[in-house]
Amino acid sequence: MAERRKGTGSGEDSLSRHILPNAGTMVGVCTTLIGLVKIAEGWIGPSHVDEAAALTAILFLVSAIASYLSIRLDDGGDLSVNLERCADICFVIGLTGLTLISVLFAYETI
Repeated sequence: MAERRKGTGSGEDSLSRHILPNAGTMVGVCTTLIGLVKIAEGWIGPSHVDEAAALTAILFLVSAIASYLSIRLDDGGDLSVNLERCADICFVIGLTGLTLISVLFAYETI
């Protein structure tokens, strides 16, 4: 099993270096979803999917900003580690929210 490093906020293998590009991509996915739902609302009627997707896009944006700041302040200090933890938590909550939105939209609940 791979060994985990103690200093999560420093080095080439830091979690922030993985979160930043993926969070940026997920903001784009949410934006695309919002656009597609706006187009589909003409046929299916009004829904709240676009509003929920916008909230998850904000979570991914916060995740991207926190991971960027964690990389920029890469000194191994508490602030860098806390920002990386914040980025990780926001990213996972955003993924969970987007999955929940997809399931609820598929079953026409929202």
